[in-house]
Amino acid sequence: QVHLVESGGGSVQAGGSLRLSCASSGEYLAYNYMAWFRQAPGKEREGIASIYSIVNRTSYADSVKDRFTITHDNAKNTLYLQMNSLKPEDTAIYYCAAVNGVPWRGPLNTKSYTYWGQGTQVTVSS
Repeated sequence: QVHLVESGGGSVQAGGSLRLSCASSGEYLAYNYMAWFRQAPGKEREGIASIYSIVNRTSYADSVKDRFTITHDNAKNTLYLQMNSLKPEDTAIYYCAAVNGVPWRGPLNTKSYTYWGQGTQVTVSS
């Protein structure tokens, strides 16, 4: 069983930065795929970044590529999302997720993931 808890959300002006954290308990996550998703009001939840930490394989949605970086600290068993050059359209609730094994429906597909955190709000003002 995996328990995920996000933190680090908040309010920031456009162009600013935030770093989200996702602490895990119950299972060592380096052998699992992990990802960050976000959901804006009235929109579907979308995958924005994923990582397979044991081989350092990452993938990003086009909307965040070159601005966001996903990492995993194996010693702390914590997932991070560094967000730079934030835009108002990045405003959303951000969730971390994990799955045992391979995300057969794709690393940025919500249906690929079993474990979810409760979410943390990110608000970017113009």
